[in-house]
Amino acid sequence: MTDYAVVNPATGQTLASFDTLTDEQVEQAVASAAEAHRTWSRTSTVAERAGLIRRMAQLHRERREELADIFVREMGKPREAALGEVDFAADIAEYYADQAEAIMADQPIAILGEGSAIIRRSSLGPLIGIMPWNFPAYQIVRFAAPNLIVGNTILLKPAPQCPESSTAIAEIYKDAGFPVGAYQNILATNEQIAAMIADPRIAGVSLTGSERAGAAVAEVAGRNLKKVALELGGSDPFIVLSTDDLDATVQAGVDARLDNNGQACNGAKRFIIVDELYDAFTEKFTAAMAAVTATDPMQDDTVLGPVSSEAAAERLQEQIDGAVAQGATLLTGGTREGAFFAPTVLADVTPEMDVYREELFGPAAVVYRVADEDAAVALANDTSFGLGSYVFTTDAAQAERVADKIEAGMVYVNLVLADSPELPFGGIKRSGTARELGHLAADEFVNKKLIRVA
Repeated sequence: MTDYAVVNPATGQTLASFDTLTDEQVEQAVASAAEAHRTWSRTSTVAERAGLIRRMAQLHRERREELADIFVREMGKPREAALGEVDFAADIAEYYADQAEAIMADQPIAILGEGSAIIRRSSLGPLIGIMPWNFPAYQIVRFAAPNLIVGNTILLKPAPQCPESSTAIAEIYKDAGFPVGAYQNILATNEQIAAMIADPRIAGVSLTGSERAGAAVAEVAGRNLKKVALELGGSDPFIVLSTDDLDATVQAGVDARLDNNGQACNGAKRFIIVDELYDAFTEKFTAAMAAVTATDPMQDDTVLGPVSSEAAAERLQEQIDGAVAQGATLLTGGTREGAFFAPTVLADVTPEMDVYREELFGPAAVVYRVADEDAAVALANDTSFGLGSYVFTTDAAQAERVADKIEAGMVYVNLVLADSPELPFGGIKRSGTARELGHLAADEFVNKKLIRVA
C-alpha cells in the first residue's frame, strides 16, 4: 500500500511511488529513536553534535543540483528557487552548528537569596516532525537541526507528495554520520502517526501545515499530554502607507506574492494601500503580475511554475470564481491550464465574501483601499491568521507604531523575502503556537531545568 507518490505538477505524470511502512516497521522506528536518544543525548557532546550538523550542511551543498531537481519534480518549484532553498537549508544547519555551545550554555539566574541558580537545557526525547510539501529542505532543517543539537532524536514524516526528497535528505543525515535512530524518514499513514503520538516513548510533535491538520494533531497530542508545536497558514498583509519609490515597492509586492509559486505561508496575500497611493499602486501591481507567465519550472529563467498539483489549482480556481460571483472585481488572471495558474489580482473584496477570510495559496492577491494608518491596521488585523506582515512607509515613527499594533508573529518594514537563520519564524492566532529558526527554535522541545544551590 502507498500514500506517497511523486506526481510532477507540470505534466501530471506519476514518476514514482513509495510504500508506506508496516506497523511493525513503525514500531521498529520508534524503538530505534528511543534507543538512540539514550546515547545521543547523554554520551555525545554538544561539539560532536554540532560537527555532524555541519557535515550535514556540507552534504546539502554538495548535492544541491540533485536535490533541486527532485523539488522541481515533486512540487513544481522553479529550479533556481529550488537551488536557493538547498543553499538556505545549509545556511540554517551551519548557523546551529555555530551557535550550539551558546544554545546549550547554562543560563545564570540572579537570585534573591544566597547561593546560585542556573537553567540547564537538556533534551526531551524522540520527536515527530510532520512536514509540508512547499519547502522540502528548508522545513526539515529548521525543525531537525536545533532539536538534534539539543539531543532529541527525529522521526520525520514528509508530505505525501515529497517521498523522494525526504528519502534523499535522510540519506544525507546517514552519510553525515548521525547514529542509527537519531534521524529517520517515516513514510507513515495518518493513523500510524496518531498511534505514534500516543506512544509513551514519543516526547512531542511538530507540524507545519494546514489548520485542519494542526487541529487534528493538537487533539491527539493534548489527549496524550504531549508537547506540540504548530506552524500553520497565513494571510499576511502588505501595507503601503508611503513610499519614495513606488516601482520598487510594487516589485517587492510582486516578489512577495509570487515567491514559491505563491505557496508560502508567510507570502504577502492582502495588499492594503492608503487611498492616495491606491490607484497608482494597483495599476502598476496589476500590470506587473499580468506580465509574469507560468512556465516550465526546470528552465533557469522561470519566475513562476505550476502550483503543487492540479487539485490545488482547482481549489484556487474555485476561490477566485466564488469571489467574482460574490461581487469581487477580477483585475487580471483567474485562469489556469492544468496546474499552471495565471497571476491573479482581485479588488473590491468585502467582509461578506468568503475570500475575505480565506488564505489564497497560489499566485493570487487581493488589493484593498484604506483611508489612513488606523484603517490599514484595522484591516490587517481583521483576520484569524497572524503569521507575518509587511509595512512600507518613509516615516520611521509610523513604522514603529504600526509594527507595534499589528497582530502577527513577524513584521518586516520596507523589505520582503528577508528570512534568515537567526530570525525566529512563527505566528499567533490560527497561524500557530511555536517559533522556528533562531535560538527560540531550540527552546520548543527542551527541558529547562532549574538547578538551585545553597
